[in-house]
Amino acid sequence: MVSKRGLLKLTANCPDAEIEALDWYRFASTADWTCFADVRRTFPRADLIGEVLVFDLGHNRYRLIATVFFGTRELYIKALLTHKEYDREEWKKWC
Repeated sequence: MVSKRGLLKLTANCPDAEIEALDWYRFASTADWTCFADVRRTFPRADLIGEVLVFDLGHNRYRLIATVFFGTRELYIKALLTHKEYDREEWKKWC
């Protein structure tokens, strides 16, 4: 359940992350991840916090936050955050 339109909407505020976000989308939208180890094979720097996946984008300038449900193979993009926004930890409401 990865929405390209939703991702592009998020990158409108972070245009320097758009290319890497679209690369991430190409992998994530076709991925068959059944567990976090599968995610790590594709994105070695990804973190799993509760049901939230955190991906580094834009050469580590941004964090893409997505909720994941491995059992149903669903992934929902929640936010694209700068480090400053990420450090506020408001994203943890999705954990």
